[in-house]
Amino acid sequence: MARKTVNTTSSNPNPAIFVLDTNIILHDHRSMYNFQSNDVYIPITVVEELDKFKKGNDTLAFNARSFIREIDRLSNNSLFDQGVSMGPGKGKVKIEMGHPFPPEYEGALVEDIPDHRIISTALWVRDHYPERNVALVTKDMNMRLKARAMGLTVVDYMVDHVDQSKIDKIQKEVSTFRKVQTSVIKRLTENDQIAPAELGIKKKLLPNQLFKIYAEDGSLHLGRFDIGEKAIVRITKDTALNISPRNEEQIFALEAILNPEIKLISLTGPSGSGKTLLALAGALAQRSQFQQIILARPIIPLLEKNIVIIPEKIENKVAPFLLPLYDNLNLIKSSLQNRPELLSEIEQMIRDERLIISPLAYIRGRSLNNVCFIIDEAQNLTPHEMKTIITRAGDNTKIIFLGDIFQIDQPYLDVHSNGLSLLGEKFFGQAVFEHINMARGERSELSKLACKLL
Repeated sequence: MARKTVNTTSSNPNPAIFVLDTNIILHDHRSMYNFQSNDVYIPITVVEELDKFKKGNDTLAFNARSFIREIDRLSNNSLFDQGVSMGPGKGKVKIEMGHPFPPEYEGALVEDIPDHRIISTALWVRDHYPERNVALVTKDMNMRLKARAMGLTVVDYMVDHVDQSKIDKIQKEVSTFRKVQTSVIKRLTENDQIAPAELGIKKKLLPNQLFKIYAEDGSLHLGRFDIGEKAIVRITKDTALNISPRNEEQIFALEAILNPEIKLISLTGPSGSGKTLLALAGALAQRSQFQQIILARPIIPLLEKNIVIIPEKIENKVAPFLLPLYDNLNLIKSSLQNRPELLSEIEQMIRDERLIISPLAYIRGRSLNNVCFIIDEAQNLTPHEMKTIITRAGDNTKIIFLGDIFQIDQPYLDVHSNGLSLLGEKFFGQAVFEHINMARGERSELSKLACKLL
């Protein structure tokens, strides 16, 4: 499917002008190419802000550096004058110098900050080109409010934006059948599979479609459509290193994790739903099949300004952000106290670096061959970073993304634009992919009560 572009439909015959905020470029360093034949203006304030982001190994730094290189490649004397063509079928890109607020808005925004300078530049562009449609493009909701208060047209950046209807569909991928005849249930349990037609299904099923099948007596049976067998195969409760699923979604998840045919998995759901624990336990149960198991997460709260004041090694600085991953590993180890030989093997894997827990930035650029790669908090990944990870998958590699798309810490992402939502939309129905939404938390009764009451 082709990438969606920002809606530029207009009755105005002249090309529109889109003024980009800094966060658009930090979200997608190639964003200026996604405005069809319209022109893109970059306020000089944006260039100044990008200079502050370019150092580091995170996605924001990567996007800042990549954009600066791209704009330098296009650069000539026209970049600050008439603008430079971005290629066949594209408009021009121009660096616009700073401009003061129009007299009618002078003093409306007192503080001299980058956001206000970008708004003032967008206002100048609008007033300087009255014959053209001009819009400010930003993902900053507060900035959108300020700009609209001054009469600017403001839009969000909608490239790789997942429609709410598709998110709802992905979250409700399990089909439920009730009061299924006893004879059908008997065939399912005896043969471990049934034909879709036996449930009255006439439409074409997608690979790895999940099923909850209730018998006439109320008993529940789980299934998954296997595209190779062209049948609904029975899923039974399994365990991994003494870790046992507690509900139907966890059973679905562990079956996918242990299935060698499924190379890419997305587990979504709130904190406490068992995503990380099952993924790690399932990976360790298959330790002989992989050369290495890597458990990583993006460190969103760890900005450079937060860590320079801590007089410790960088490993110690990031350690607190990895504690949830270590907590799950310790829980698995504690469940193996009666199996000392297996516990010793896991400890040796850690020493040999066959089992690694690391910030995601530390493994950027690595080739992923013969690896089980688990990425926690994947809702904080951009679509570009998600693509970068998956395209590095080599032979015998399994990738498991974990996250809650309704709990995003990355300031330039939301439920519709994060990489985890995009993954579910693009890969839904692929034979190598399975998504399970684990909606139920499985923590203590006190934790459940707090979630309900507070």
